[in-house]
Amino acid sequence: MTVFWFRHSLSSLLSLGLLTGIVAPLPQLAPQRAIAQNQDEQTNIRVYDQASPAVVAIVAGNSSGSGSIITPDGLVLTNAHVVQQASGRTVTVRLPNGDEYTADILGFDPNGQDLAALQLRNARNLPTIDIASPDSVRVGQRAFAIGSPFGLETTFTVGIISRIDPDEGTIQTDAAINPGNSGGPLLNSNAEMVGVNTAIFSVGRESGNIGIGFAIPISDVQPFLTAIRQGQGSETARTGSRLPGSQTPRSVELNGPPIRSTLGPDSNVLPGDNSYFNAYSFEGRAGQTVSLDLTSNDFDAYLILLDSNGNSVAQDDDGGPGTDARIVTQLPESDTYILLANSFRGGESGDYELTLRSQGGQPSSSGQGRVLLNETGVLRTGDPSLPEDGSLFHQYEFSGQAGQSITIRLESSEFDTYLLLFDNDGNLIGQNDDIRPGNTDSELTVRLPETRDYIVVVNSYDDTGRGRYRLTVEE
Repeated sequence: MTVFWFRHSLSSLLSLGLLTGIVAPLPQLAPQRAIAQNQDEQTNIRVYDQASPAVVAIVAGNSSGSGSIITPDGLVLTNAHVVQQASGRTVTVRLPNGDEYTADILGFDPNGQDLAALQLRNARNLPTIDIASPDSVRVGQRAFAIGSPFGLETTFTVGIISRIDPDEGTIQTDAAINPGNSGGPLLNSNAEMVGVNTAIFSVGRESGNIGIGFAIPISDVQPFLTAIRQGQGSETARTGSRLPGSQTPRSVELNGPPIRSTLGPDSNVLPGDNSYFNAYSFEGRAGQTVSLDLTSNDFDAYLILLDSNGNSVAQDDDGGPGTDARIVTQLPESDTYILLANSFRGGESGDYELTLRSQGGQPSSSGQGRVLLNETGVLRTGDPSLPEDGSLFHQYEFSGQAGQSITIRLESSEFDTYLLLFDNDGNLIGQNDDIRPGNTDSELTVRLPETRDYIVVVNSYDDTGRGRYRLTVEE
């Protein structure tokens, strides 16, 4: 009973929003004028004040991003992937002061860069961003990223130029770039544009998170603007890859034959841990469940699934047998996805086999029904913990239907598992410690009471629990 009431208290944490990131509003404080404490802060403020009025939010159907006004009459530079799905070749552009314009898509880069140009209708005397000289960018110089994620507000982040690709000229920066900031400017200390932010590459490792942003250099932007001014822009977007390294992703199909290849010096190299990777791309549909397997007898396999913007969708280390990697996930949207066949540690190399399968609507491997959720993970020091006993937990969400019968199973060979199911209002639906005496895995079979979202909490029985686990939710 002690365990039951201890675990049941978790529902109160969910209700209060302590697990979902919802907090009570803070008291309203009187505004105070910011005071620059040093030269760096003065530079930050000056760059933001000078450039931010010309950074716009762009809404194109279900897609959104950012852009830069580069002429007073409303020529806007952005990413092709931000606007390529727009209907009627028009989009909505919102300025930081709240003004909204309809903009026509003038064209895309004929050389395949992720660039597009827009023309605001009936615009004049607008603020603009100056463009830096192409040969002025140096590794180590400060970099500033501005964007309007979600079309609501302007964000400002600071970092440095950490690498310039010697072959493509792609700029790599550690200035934080949010997904909605695609198409916004990367600036120097003079508030001049040195690149167009185009992708984020975030990879989790035991050493921490590595956040890497990429920008298209001005040396590529200027020829595109010349083509647009001469009426020679492309009518369609033909965007290439902005992954690290010179190799572009190899296009493959789901349910095709196994791919056999080799990781080694001829592969791309992942910044941060210097591990090799080969990249593949495939077309996926929103809601489609895919199973991706990387097997090797030569190295510890690691899989990374990205969307077309470079945002991480899923990653796995040892989800398959031994040190093989497996991702089973439901794709969030219809998109061109990028899959990286990678090694867990830098310098590892060897042969591998990669398979990509679509599981949409197919029976699960246990034969019990359709897979709603299939996740692998690791509970490790530093993860969220329950305040009562310090036991670690992760949480996952899935959508269920009223009357739907589901089975949730949590398995680990490394710690004593504990499993809880809540609705998204924090009401406890069910919980389980051990499947049976002598088996420390957890299993819960319930009939869902309502059509709504549900939260599965992966938990260890006590504060000593650490290690790998697999979580499945099946009909």
